[in-house]
Amino acid sequence: MNPTNIQAHHPASPIDGPYAWTRLALSLLLATIGGVGMWAVVVVLPAVQAEFGVDRAEASLPYTVTMIGFGAGNVIVGYAIDRWGYWRPALVASIALAVGFGQASLSTSISQFALVHGLLIGFGCSAIFGPLIADISHWFQKRRGLAVSIAAGGSYLAGAFWPLVISHAMGAYGWRITYAAIGGICLVTMVPLVLMLRRPAPLQLSGSSGAGRGVLPIQLSPTALQVLLVIAGLACCAAMSMPQVHIVAYCMDLGYGVARGSQMLSIMLAAGLASRLVSGLLADKIGGVKTLLLGSVLQCLSLFFYLPFDGLAALYIVSLIFGLSQGGIVPAYAVIVREYMVPAEAGRRVGVVMMATTFGMALGGWMSGWIYDLTGSYAAAFMNGIAWNMLNLFVMTIVLWRSSGLVASSRLA
Repeated sequence: MNPTNIQAHHPASPIDGPYAWTRLALSLLLATIGGVGMWAVVVVLPAVQAEFGVDRAEASLPYTVTMIGFGAGNVIVGYAIDRWGYWRPALVASIALAVGFGQASLSTSISQFALVHGLLIGFGCSAIFGPLIADISHWFQKRRGLAVSIAAGGSYLAGAFWPLVISHAMGAYGWRITYAAIGGICLVTMVPLVLMLRRPAPLQLSGSSGAGRGVLPIQLSPTALQVLLVIAGLACCAAMSMPQVHIVAYCMDLGYGVARGSQMLSIMLAAGLASRLVSGLLADKIGGVKTLLLGSVLQCLSLFFYLPFDGLAALYIVSLIFGLSQGGIVPAYAVIVREYMVPAEAGRRVGVVMMATTFGMALGGWMSGWIYDLTGSYAAAFMNGIAWNMLNLFVMTIVLWRSSGLVASSRLA
């Protein structure tokens, strides 16, 4: 019997055990707190723009560089956790996040504010996404898909919690004091949480399997599979970004106002969280590739629904459908990496794919705005999102084709 399976099913194994679930709960809390780095700049943008006297494009620069720092951090921290375990790189990133909010609160220009966001805040909050997902995947086997999806849900919980808190605090104290307070909160909560995650990953996952690959066979080299997942991740999130980034502006164009658009965005995030949990359970049954393909098909269909339906009630329903379809796509990439690739390289490989998804969101959001400026309508932008979604389906169909026969024979054996 494979040594991996011996430890995974040994009564004393930590895999799928009580500690694994405790670690998952701590990781979810850590991700919910640290996720503030992805949402704070969006909430304070109008106040920062007014104080520094810049236009909307320049005021949007801090968000752009935050996403760049976040994407790069997923790779850098991912490489680090493969070498030193999760808690040491996560500790450095958490401190960087806290210091970043403190430094940003003292900014004297929009360029300084943006630089701090890219180098400290964006990088710091990256540890609670791809690297954290990769780490938690080491502690589960039977329920790995569900565990990964729960851990990935922290970013959505942060999106539901932090904007409300920041908006209220800004109204009472201003954005600078609010930022300084967030830095303090991150420091006193995230550091202890990270220190509670010092236990090293189970031995069965600290190295590769005998074949030098993951659990399941596939007729693709690790490099080829990595490239395909990067392309797929970029494409699916370029499509995903169209409603998420522009739904508020779209509602304004239709005359429904900012409040209605914000409500639709909240519906998307709430439905996306539910979708992540259901998709995690599904991934444990049918695998990551099929789960991702199912989510991608549903996302593509929901994008089509935005074209003929622009009534207020219809948009609420379509936004709900969109959220239910897309929430499980991104966590499925981590499940695929753990199914087909070397466990000891999970951090860096998940980090690279998560960087691609981040860049896909940034690219898709920008392209949708550019297409709108050219055409004066969001119809072409939705079609552009559908085209990117079709690319994702094409690439993941290749992955399924190169794995399906081998996986079936492996499970029969």
